Formats: sequence, C-alpha cells, structure tokens
Amino acid sequence: MTVPEIEATAVPDDAYLLDVREQDEWLAGHAPDAVHIPMTQIQGRVEEIPADRPVYVVCRVGGRSLQVAAWLNQLGREAVNVGGGMQSWQAAHRPMVSETGQEPFVA
Repeated sequence: MTVPEIEATAVPDDAYLLDVREQDEWLAGHAPDAVHIPMTQIQGRVEEIPADRPVYVVCRVGGRSLQVAAWLNQLGREAVNVGGGMQSWQAAHRPMVSETGQEPFVA
C-alpha cells in the first residue's frame, strides 16, 4: 500500500496533525495545535482520531508516522505522512511550542 506524503511546508494550518512521538519528544517541542498519541498507544486510542477528515501524521523523521498512516489507511481512514517529520517542520520554520518552558526543539 502506498501512503500519501506531504512536505511539512504544505500541511494546512487547520489540519488535524497527529504527533506519534514519545512523551519526551513531545515535551521538547511540537506543533502548537497537534494532538499527541504515541505510536505505542494508537491501537487502543484510534477512536480519538477523527474518521471524517484527513489526518496528517508526524514523528521525528517520518518512519513511525509512515507506519501509523499506513495502518490508519488500512482501517479506511484518510491519513497522510508528513515527510521528514518534525525535523522538516522545524527546518521549515513552522511554529513550535514546548511543554518545558524552554525553547522548543526536536528531540
């Protein structure tokens, strides 16, 4: 199955952005409106993910998000992988926040 992929610069501002990184990565820096569900919790929390709109999936560099997007697509969802992950997001100067009070960064 081929998974659609989009560059970080092309993710719509109002997109449902699903961040599947681990907690420490999320705390260090993430997109302001992203929803955090670690990859290891996706199967148990899939009902939290909307089925009526595209879901843009992001991780650190794109590998985990590709797997999650493929799985969501197999379930009949519309999922798109964010190519290059949060590293590309940061390189594109897209907005980021941290939960630590420090300057956000990609961990």
